[in-house]
Amino acid sequence: MKKLVLSTLALAVAGGMAMAQDKTIRLGTEGAYAPWNFVNDAGEIDGFERELGDELCARAELTCEWVKNDWDSIIPNLVGGNYDVIIAGMSITDERDEVIDFTQNYTPPDPSAYAGMSEGVDVEGGVIAAQTGTIQAGYVAESGATLVEFATPEETIAAVRNGEADAVLADKSFLAPVVAEDSDMMFVGDDVALGGGVGMGVRESDTELKETFDAAIQSMKDDGSLNELIKKWEVASTFE
Repeated sequence: MKKLVLSTLALAVAGGMAMAQDKTIRLGTEGAYAPWNFVNDAGEIDGFERELGDELCARAELTCEWVKNDWDSIIPNLVGGNYDVIIAGMSITDERDEVIDFTQNYTPPDPSAYAGMSEGVDVEGGVIAAQTGTIQAGYVAESGATLVEFATPEETIAAVRNGEADAVLADKSFLAPVVAEDSDMMFVGDDVALGGGVGMGVRESDTELKETFDAAIQSMKDDGSLNELIKKWEVASTFE
């Protein structure tokens, strides 16, 4: 079994080398969802997924470059060929899997959480903000609460602060530093388990590229480096 796994990895890496000779692999991300991905003071993509993506490309011997894209068009622009991979904190869901394909997950499911300005927020019947096109927006829409959607994560936080929404629902790893830095904001209600973890999105026709990144992700799981990266950036729980 071990020999089979190593052989599969070797074949996938070899496939990656072939692709690297053909073209540069473009990695699409939002650049607005710290600590997963953000633009630093030097104007460069940074965060957990920047470090992860660079390491995966190095292991697969791929030449890669980063492309910043708004969240609400990130899947259409992958399908349209603006880049080759989505690496943007995107949870694996059945609905998305009908349009694109996913690698294996590179983080386990991250709990979603509500944050508001007071302890008495009615998360089941109140007005809840969420980013458009996220699993959190889909959950709120079906929960009985009133959903207000925004194009960026920053706008969801602003909606709570200015009273436009009673609370925001988002990945807890995104909300944790916001709550820690704002003494008026707090977690409310219970955490919600959504999605099947976060993976890289690829076009359904790019099976070779998917297999190459699958092998690179697995190699990071096997040697423990992926868990170390998750701990460093505090984006999710680690793999068992």
